[in-house]
Amino acid sequence: EVQLVESGGGLVQPGGSLRLSCAASGFTFSGYGMSWFRQAPGKGLEWVSGINSGGGSTSYADSVKGRFTISRDNAENTLSLQMNRLKPEDTAVYYCARSFRDWGRGTQVTVSS
Repeated sequence: EVQLVESGGGLVQPGGSLRLSCAASGFTFSGYGMSWFRQAPGKGLEWVSGINSGGGSTSYADSVKGRFTISRDNAENTLSLQMNRLKPEDTAVYYCARSFRDWGRGTQVTVSS
């Protein structure tokens, strides 16, 4: 019943920006911390960022710290990831997750000139 639907991916040039969204349903969104993960082609799953249930505490992987910002709108059941100064190595499928059991389908982000 848990549904997580990512959107906002696409093709962007290095140095550009993109904002990802995750629409959540089927559970009490405001009661759960959420995370973004990504998987580059041929590589393992990488944790990108996390946010607590109220949105007041955030954390980031070193690889994206200072460039990405995670946020949430509990009134809209939406999780977001603002990505700035994108690099080719950010190319990956990005997933939002509530837990190891609950993932979205992912959205493709490609950073290339």
